[in-house]
Amino acid sequence: MNRTNNVILKDAQFSRSNDRIEAIMFEIILKHIKDLIYVMKVEENGSFSYVFLNEEAKGHAKLTNDSIGKTLHEVLPAETATSLHNQYSSVLEKKEPISFQDVVVLTDNKVVHGESILTPIFDENGNIPFIVSVTRDITARVADKELITYMAYHDPLTGLPNRSSLKKDLDHAVEQAKKGHKKLALMFIDLDRFKFFNDSMGHIAGDHLLKEVGKKLASINHEDYKVYRQGGDEFIVILSNTSSEGTEQFAQQVNQEFKKPFVLEDKEFFISASIGISTFPSDGMEGEALIKNADTALYRAKELGRSLYQYYNPDLQKQTTHLMQLETGLRKAIEKNELEVYYQPQLDLATNKVSSFEALLRWKHPTLGFVSPAEFIPIAEDTGLIFSIGEWIIQTVCQKLKRWKESGYLPVSVSINLSPKQFQQPELIKIIEKNIELNQIFPESLEFELTESAMQEPKKTMETLAKLKAIGVRISVDDFGTGYSSLSYIKKLPIDSLKIDQSFVKDVLSDEKDAAITTTIIHLAQSLGLSVIAEGVEEEKQVEFFKIMGCHKVQGYFFSKPIPEYQLIEHYLTNN
Repeated sequence: MNRTNNVILKDAQFSRSNDRIEAIMFEIILKHIKDLIYVMKVEENGSFSYVFLNEEAKGHAKLTNDSIGKTLHEVLPAETATSLHNQYSSVLEKKEPISFQDVVVLTDNKVVHGESILTPIFDENGNIPFIVSVTRDITARVADKELITYMAYHDPLTGLPNRSSLKKDLDHAVEQAKKGHKKLALMFIDLDRFKFFNDSMGHIAGDHLLKEVGKKLASINHEDYKVYRQGGDEFIVILSNTSSEGTEQFAQQVNQEFKKPFVLEDKEFFISASIGISTFPSDGMEGEALIKNADTALYRAKELGRSLYQYYNPDLQKQTTHLMQLETGLRKAIEKNELEVYYQPQLDLATNKVSSFEALLRWKHPTLGFVSPAEFIPIAEDTGLIFSIGEWIIQTVCQKLKRWKESGYLPVSVSINLSPKQFQQPELIKIIEKNIELNQIFPESLEFELTESAMQEPKKTMETLAKLKAIGVRISVDDFGTGYSSLSYIKKLPIDSLKIDQSFVKDVLSDEKDAAITTTIIHLAQSLGLSVIAEGVEEEKQVEFFKIMGCHKVQGYFFSKPIPEYQLIEHYLTNN
């Protein structure tokens, strides 16, 4: 063999060796790449058979080397095989790569999401003998996307659809109702006194209760409704394709469910719910209007006593607008000097003189004139403004007492009403102490009135009252007889006087039961060493009755309505 032939032979050997090395390297790469690699042969009958699988494809699809040479339909479940067959056929038809996403059922019935690119391999004649499939498992990505979507439209605490879901679903429900000329009802549900439960039992218990409420609302036996958590302790229900009777029935079912106890950590708790209802199309043609009007109706339901449901009507909107005007004005009332303290005299029946007064708040609105306390005090309570207003009253009364003392007027005492929220205020004692010290007044010239409803927590009530007594102020229980305090509880309280509610005083001369209750309260006060005051006295015969019964003081329109400071000074401090 000559030298030239030797060179050709060596070159050929080198070429074959090079091809072999490249093939081995290519196979190693294919085997270890993380994507799923399938090489499919295009059979003459139009089917597709496996000629190569990398390790990732074998492990993922639960295939083995036995699959080599077999067609899609021989290896995969029929539905999956047909779907893939159609994709491969599309490559043959288009003669170009295609990409697609699909859901595949594997041989072990596992469902996976795939993202594939199918690439045709052309021979020298332009035919396609092979198709290479590169597939990426995107099951985890799809799951993450689904989770993100779920979280975006569901409340994480209760698992109920959230406000975003509500907007989307409500818009759709309204459109469907318009097209089908159907009725739609929206219910705005709010838990009664949830804040009290949350504050007293703790946020963990509060969250647990909200979960149970969500379950209860979602399990009502009624067709075609969906529950959403609006936020906080507010829930919304969409009743599709309903009627007046169906809406009424559902509201009654909700109230019935809330009459059953909630069991938290083996303890039973009862909590009620108030419901505001708006309907399509009468109360609004758009979702936002229905929510707004249902919220207005809910507000009215709470005003009427809670644990009720109330339908929206246009008059409620006028009331709401008025209330919003009051709330807006009340927020600026102190800084604009619109608040004033009036004083109602209390007549001592033994001496027939006046030496004590009840401080009563008055508000003169710049456009509405004098606003009834029955209107604005509940607003102050609900908005938390009662704290700043309450502090302003304490400060004002203390300043007046100082001024009267410095002016040499006769010594008097003034009683101030404490709202239930004020009484629970941690800073209450410091506020009272600060104003007494700052104005250098006698503590006993101040009396604080609180209702029985403000004393629902015996331990905390005892602690607060003990601190008040340590300051030296007097304490009175207002509207006595209208609450639910037991006598054994009352006798333990460090109080100075009881006030008989005017609801008993009004008919004390004509109603035997009112007379009996009033007499009992007076005797109770005497036996406990307490003074007793009857409020709402409007007739002379009532005065005689209370004198005979041994009542210490009376107040009411028979003697005087609440009066401004200048009249108090003129009639009682200088001419008494």
